[in-house]
Formats: sequence, structure tokens, C-alpha cells
Amino acid sequence: MTKVFRAAGMAAAVLLLAEVAADGFQRRKKKEQEEITQTLELPPDPPLATAADPSRLAFAAAPLSARGLLSRQTRDALRVLMQNARGARFVRIRAFVAGTGDLRRVQSIVAETFAEKKQPLPVLTVTQVGLLPLDGAQVQLEATLEQRKATGAGVLFAAVTAETPAAAVEAVEREFQAAETAPDAPVSLLCGVSEAELIEPLRQAAARARPRAAFVVFQRQRIPAAPKVACQASAVIRRPVPGGVRRTPASAALSAPKIVFSGAQLAFRYEESDARLAYQRLDRTLQQAGASLKSAAVLNIYPLSEQLAGLAARIRGEFVDSAQPPCGLVMPTEGLPSIDGAFALEAVALPAAGQ
Repeated sequence: MTKVFRAAGMAAAVLLLAEVAADGFQRRKKKEQEEITQTLELPPDPPLATAADPSRLAFAAAPLSARGLLSRQTRDALRVLMQNARGARFVRIRAFVAGTGDLRRVQSIVAETFAEKKQPLPVLTVTQVGLLPLDGAQVQLEATLEQRKATGAGVLFAAVTAETPAAAVEAVEREFQAAETAPDAPVSLLCGVSEAELIEPLRQAAARARPRAAFVVFQRQRIPAAPKVACQASAVIRRPVPGGVRRTPASAALSAPKIVFSGAQLAFRYEESDARLAYQRLDRTLQQAGASLKSAAVLNIYPLSEQLAGLAARIRGEFVDSAQPPCGLVMPTEGLPSIDGAFALEAVALPAAGQ
């Protein structure tokens, strides 16, 4: 009888141990499942630079919206751009934010949206401007795309400044005519004005000259400053240019097999050494993509003040080709995605020799 009780006790103990082990296994499994569901994968950062075929470029601008705040407007604008892209690859997105929204949210939303769509991320530039031409609008998106088929022989980038909207559009048209762009060529016209009253006259002048252009306009800063109108225009050209590049003081026509776009490179703080470091970082970024600042065709600067514009201009000469300097705008803006940002740089460059 004692042996029977001992056997029963051992069986009960074994059963109890098995239940404890099973319960521990279930607890560990549940904990692992909870940890998996609570861990969110961070979206990837946009690339620092990307290459594209200039003969296949096209341009788009999302319509302004006053619905919701910055996050919703950014998502809505991206949705419209992607719907209209029809399979084209996004090369670059520039976002101009008005109001007090967090500029860093724009990068996060762009990364999340492209990751959800399983599309490659474009390079990105985000700046804060003084005013957009719609009450309640907080963001304007402008995109450069690479289509599946060629739209021309290359691309023209032009940068002009003028006292009046009409003079600015006329200057852009002169550059287009010199480069022999077709009347119906894909065109982008991005303009910053010093005063809100200039927005509507500029829109009307641009619509008369290029009614199908992807048009973006904003007041650069809330406090008026010269020049009154600054525009960067992009257009597909019909014929290739000898050697793959033709430069004027205000433009660069490119028909190389590929060109390299950079996203915004920020300069932090306000000393010459800080500005030089920003140019060095941008140069390394372009070199990793097969280009360099010496081969830059376009170099845009977005400073927060005239003093910082002068600082960026002084250091610029140390890094670009002084015999063939890039065209580009110095476009003062209200803010950058970093609290200690001084100015931002973005470039379009030709591949270096041998690349």
C-alpha cells in the first residue's frame, strides 16, 4: 500500500512539474508576442543622394490644401503625387512648410509613406517659409520624377532673380528659348517672393507663359527682403548638348547619361568652420554617388538670414569649380528642420570623370 501511495505521489509531482513548465512556456510565448507587437520598425531615412537619367525627368506639384494640420496635409499631398506619378520613380521631393508645425514630421511621413508603398525613397529638402498662397495651407510639395521613357534629350536648370513677376518669367523664358525647350516640354517653376502681394501677379504671368508647368510659389520670409522675386525653373530640352553640359551664369543644360541629386545638407551654428563642414559633408555625399561639388551644375542655398547667406557664399568658392561655377538660388527662408541649423545646401551634379 505504501508503494502505491509513493507511486501516486510521484505521478502527481510529475504532473505538477509538467503543468508549471507548460505555464512558464505559455507565459514566455505571450511575453514574446507582446514584445513583438509593441516594437515598431522605424521607417528608413531618405537617401543623401540619388542618380537619375536627365532625359526621362518630369515634374509635379501637389495642390495646396487647408484640410487638417501639417501631418494630414503632407499625407494628402503625397497621395496625390503618387497617384499622378503613374509608376514613375520619385527622385527628389522638396517641401515648403508654413506655420508652426514640426518640420521633422515631414521627413517621417515621407519615409513612412514610401515604405508602405514599397517604393524607393527620394532625396528630400524641407524648409519653413513665411506664407503659402492659401489660408490654412501648411505644406507645399514639389517633386522631380524619372519616367520609364525619355521625355527629351536632357534637362535645363535655370535660376533667376528680378524686381517684378513679369521680369522674372521673361528671364526664365529667355533661358528656355536659348536651350531650345519645346513649348509643351515638362516644366517646373518654383518661386519665392518677398511680399505676399506679388504671389498672384506671378501666378498669372507663369500661367500665360507655361500653363502646364508644375508651379510653386510662396513668400520666403514674413519680413520682406530683396530680391523681390527669385525663381528656379527646370525644363526638358529637345536636343543633347555637346559634352553633356552647357553652362551660362544663370543656367545649366545637362544631357549626360545620368546626373546626381542631393537632399538638403544642413549647416549647424554660425562660424566659418561650421559652414565649411557642411560643404565637406555635401561633397562626401556627392562623391559616394559618383559626383562632387567640383562637378556641380546647380547649388541652391537656403539661409535663415542675409548674414548667413553671405557666410555660405564666402565658403562656396572653396568647393566649386571657379572656372565653371554652378547656377542656383540663394533663397532665404524662415526655418530648417534643426533648431541650430544656419543654412541648407542642395545640389545637382554631373558624374565625375570616369564614373
